[in-house]
Amino acid sequence: MTAPQTLAALRFLPLLPPWALLLLGAVAALVVALSFWRRARGAWWRLAAFGAILLWLAGPSLISETRHYLPDIGLMLVDHTASMRVGNRLALADAAAARLSAEARAIPNLEWRTVTMPERGSQGTRLVAAMHRALADIPADRLAGVVAITDGEASDAAANLHLPAPFHLLIPARGEQTDRRIRVVSAPTYGIVGKTARIDVAIEDLGLPDRGTAVGRVVPLTIRRDGQPPIVQSVAVGPTHEIDLPITAEGPTVVELSVPRLPGEASAINNRTVLTINGVRDRLRVLLVSGKPHPGERTWRRLLKADPSVDLVHFTILRPPSKQDNTPLNELSLISFPVYELFQVKIRDFDLIILDRYKNRGLLPRQYIQNIVDYVRAGGALLVSVGPEFAGSDSLANTPLAELLPALPAAFGRSGVIDAPFRPSITALGQRDPITAGLPGWNHGHPAWGPWYQRLATLANPTVPGHVLMRAGQGGGPLLITSHVGRGRVAMLLSDQIWLWSRGHMGGGPQAELLRRIAHWSMGEPALAGNRLTADVAHGVLTVTRNSLAATPPPPATVTGPDGVARTLKLTPVRPGVARASLPAPQVGVWRVDEGGLAAFAAAGPADPPEFADLRATATKLGPAAATSHGAVVWLDPKGPPALRMVDPGQLTKGNGWIGLLRRRAHVVTGVDTVPLVPAWAALTVILLLAVLAWRREGR
Repeated sequence: MTAPQTLAALRFLPLLPPWALLLLGAVAALVVALSFWRRARGAWWRLAAFGAILLWLAGPSLISETRHYLPDIGLMLVDHTASMRVGNRLALADAAAARLSAEARAIPNLEWRTVTMPERGSQGTRLVAAMHRALADIPADRLAGVVAITDGEASDAAANLHLPAPFHLLIPARGEQTDRRIRVVSAPTYGIVGKTARIDVAIEDLGLPDRGTAVGRVVPLTIRRDGQPPIVQSVAVGPTHEIDLPITAEGPTVVELSVPRLPGEASAINNRTVLTINGVRDRLRVLLVSGKPHPGERTWRRLLKADPSVDLVHFTILRPPSKQDNTPLNELSLISFPVYELFQVKIRDFDLIILDRYKNRGLLPRQYIQNIVDYVRAGGALLVSVGPEFAGSDSLANTPLAELLPALPAAFGRSGVIDAPFRPSITALGQRDPITAGLPGWNHGHPAWGPWYQRLATLANPTVPGHVLMRAGQGGGPLLITSHVGRGRVAMLLSDQIWLWSRGHMGGGPQAELLRRIAHWSMGEPALAGNRLTADVAHGVLTVTRNSLAATPPPPATVTGPDGVARTLKLTPVRPGVARASLPAPQVGVWRVDEGGLAAFAAAGPADPPEFADLRATATKLGPAAATSHGAVVWLDPKGPPALRMVDPGQLTKGNGWIGLLRRRAHVVTGVDTVPLVPAWAALTVILLLAVLAWRREGR
């Protein structure tokens, strides 16, 4: 606030209402006019007397005010969002802001306010919203002007922008720019394995002088997925283009789309985009064949029927071919086992085959068993749960299926079956394998699980290497073994007494979780893979997780950013079989991680971040607001910022090399003094004197 100033002015403070003054004036004028018409001698004195009366009643006064003038307020908005990091925009903007602030401090009676607009996630540059927030506590009669230093890419530029002062737009560029972008019109988040996902994209060239020539131009579109060789398609600029992407596996599929640069464009950041499609199975088809009714059969059925993602086909063999009692077939209520349909025609339709206490009694011919072997080697899954029948003469170990099994009977007959209580225990390898790691009730080698009472004595199959995940007690024989055969998976459970856990025998155990993990591992769920490398980007941080069955810590991983620069990342063990590390991932694009022959990909940034949707420096969006408010549009490169000037309302607010701020002269009145120019005693004296003179003149 400036020093107080005193101003004086002549004002009329009538003693009567205006209508009374007008009525009295009209009567006086009529009387005087009648006197002049009759040529009375005292007409002039009468006119003077009436004039004195009216002047006194009008109340002429000298009024003096003491004013304190308030400083004018100038507002500067500085854009620091992500699009300002293109080229040298940010440096030009900061240099201009520093110079304007220095000039503003040197202008008397001017208060200068600066608002910096940071990145606001997916909202883009909300310049108008930031300006309205800053103007909320600035009186309109004190606003001298607004200066916005930005690339002009305001996501809310169409919002209402009516200002009582000039709006000046300063753009850190040489002039209007061009930009080519790839825009994802639509893309699914999930895709069904075995089917295709449709992605709609559009290639757009922005800022060209003749936009009509850009539409229809053909450019190459490069499609990369999970590091595979790229696919190049010719795409027209403008129309929406459809891409059919096959979903071949469960889990995330990272897709990168890119187009070449437009000559002279502002930046190539938005010439590529990345998106992630999670592959999911529509329905998992499981074939469960139980060799005979037994207590554990219901456990398998209850588990698989409770999983909504599983379609279960279950057969229990009640009447083997060897049972001959001369009962006519038309009198049997049993359903004939559809051997041909299941193991010849539709075997490859199943994601998992479970043989539960099945023994070879001639029901499956040798050729059909060989079909199971071929099915597994081609990528299928087999889960074998065995009981005493595995040590019998009709054991599966005596069929072609033996070339898939990681364990074979140590002896045939009752000597191959061990009847003794034991508590299942997780091996050191099992503590690193996702199938058995962290099972509920496993308390650092002392499980709170109920005992089992029977298991099979087995030997390792030298042709099928397996992973022993569980044993019969600490140091006991194998209980759960997994193996990879060809492209398929095989799991063996060497006891049929897991049903004791489901009934809570002596505390029970995690039978449902264990069987669920075994089944889903067999069907290839990525989260249960023992050796796996994953990468994920969240909040600008890349997190790499390495699952390994090896007892030694994994070697450092190699991380390659979207810019092609590779760096080494040391992985730190966080629990048995899991190592993890993180590093900043500020760049938008595909990040690749390599370690031990494995590769993982992560997409950084949304498919179409608003800040990168249009990377031009342009005045097309905010220029109309500057023109409406009589502000200027100034290109900062290479001239630098214009000079600040204070101008009076009604004068020009822009010129060559300068921009103007209004001198508002807002003030606060702190005192008022009123002095009548015609005191009552003086007015009465003059009026009486004039009346006497008029009477004397008329009386002669």
